[in-house]
Amino acid sequence: MDAVALEGLVLRRLEDEGPISDSGAFALALGVDHGQLLGVVQSLWTDEYVTMEASSRSWLVPTPEGEAIRQGGSPEFHVYEAVLKAGSLTLAEIEAAVGKAKAKVGVGAAMREKWLKKDGAAMTVAKRDVTDAVRELLEAVVGGTDVATQQQMSGGFVDADAEKQLTRRKLVKKEKATYYSVGRGPHFKRERKKKVGDLTVEALKDGSWKTAEFKAYNFNAMGVDVGGGYAQPLLKVRAEFRRILMGMGFEEMPTNRWVESSFWNFDALFQPQSHPARDAHDTFFVKSPRDALTWPEDYYAKVKDMHERGGDIGSLGHRCVFDDAEARKNLLRTHTTAVSARVLRQLAENTRDGKPFTPAKYFSIDRVFRNETMDSTHLCEFHQVEGLVADYDLSLGNLISTIRTFFANIGITQLRFKPAFNPYTEPSMEVFGYHPDLKKWTEIGTSSSSSRLVSLVSRLRDGVASSCDVTVCQIQGTPACSDRRCSPRWASRRTSESSPGASPSNGRR
Repeated sequence: MDAVALEGLVLRRLEDEGPISDSGAFALALGVDHGQLLGVVQSLWTDEYVTMEASSRSWLVPTPEGEAIRQGGSPEFHVYEAVLKAGSLTLAEIEAAVGKAKAKVGVGAAMREKWLKKDGAAMTVAKRDVTDAVRELLEAVVGGTDVATQQQMSGGFVDADAEKQLTRRKLVKKEKATYYSVGRGPHFKRERKKKVGDLTVEALKDGSWKTAEFKAYNFNAMGVDVGGGYAQPLLKVRAEFRRILMGMGFEEMPTNRWVESSFWNFDALFQPQSHPARDAHDTFFVKSPRDALTWPEDYYAKVKDMHERGGDIGSLGHRCVFDDAEARKNLLRTHTTAVSARVLRQLAENTRDGKPFTPAKYFSIDRVFRNETMDSTHLCEFHQVEGLVADYDLSLGNLISTIRTFFANIGITQLRFKPAFNPYTEPSMEVFGYHPDLKKWTEIGTSSSSSRLVSLVSRLRDGVASSCDVTVCQIQGTPACSDRRCSPRWASRRTSESSPGASPSNGRR
């Protein structure tokens, strides 16, 4: 029977005969499942067509062992009948007559009821005209084999002691169900008119909303969870990298300056002003404001001198005229190494006036921009992960160890390092990781010890004892501009006298 037909039966029954006192009995009379009836009644109750009042009922049902006794008799009665028929039986004979399982339970029970007595090694009848009381109790409990009939019974056929006895022997178990008395509600009608849940476009067009009966709003309902959005995959990766680097003791550099001057993006890193990477077809230059207005004049003079003459460290420089207008051009930074150059200078400033040098570890994760031809593997914008460590007497071994630690934290354990050249770092290495799915080695970054030019022009070692050597190690998670497009055009004549207070270890990085 479908829900609509069952709903009609319920409403007509309430109007013609009054309240339904027991939904379980009513479902049995209709020949439908009680759960199906309950669903229809609850739907009517929601629209206040009917009222519902719950009541519970419990009853006893036999276990498989109890059902076997109800059908064929108890073990003790089987033992009693066997002894009564034979007159006298030993325990072995009883087991042969009724079976070991029944004998094991039945002999003790018959002796407790004083149906049998011992006569030497044999058992004899001690009481006549015995009835199987356990079987009769089980018959009273279930009231027949029809389960539906059992559920209608009140369960009051056995007293508490008998119920306890049957339960202790695990012959019965108690089951419980909830039923409802159903009456007319405040909006009761013989036929139900469905209420409309939503005001639809169709209802507005055909005018049916004017005569429709709408469901009342439930202001206490929790409502559907509102999706608050999800973390963008790239931002999730950034957050994970940031957590790893901070766990390794790195401090994040400020990278909110997307627009840089050519001075910090190129010149401070000693890239020649004539280099092709500085052309418009490789870099996004800013139209307005076109030029940078300020920079640290003393540092600018040192960088300019290094480009033109090689400064005071024995280098030849680029041997070209340094153009101030070219250095002032604003652009979208092509790498976050421009931020690293600023940080190195600040570290140098912190050591002035006799202040001690403090080792430092910095990282940055942010956007960089290249005037690339976009394809499946290239975009005009991507993120670069970069880190630097400034400390006494660092070596390539320290750098490699740091890189291995970082990549191990993101699940890349198979690494290779290949010598490479960058114009402002010396020595430099490309980092390759093995891709287990592609089964090949893939370039995943570049790394280096920073050029003596960067650190010396920043005067990073001013105020540091001559027996110490401060080395700057860089780690880049994406190839910088210099990896593919920059090549050196300056020569260096490094000697032990290259810088004031230089030690013989100055050539080791």
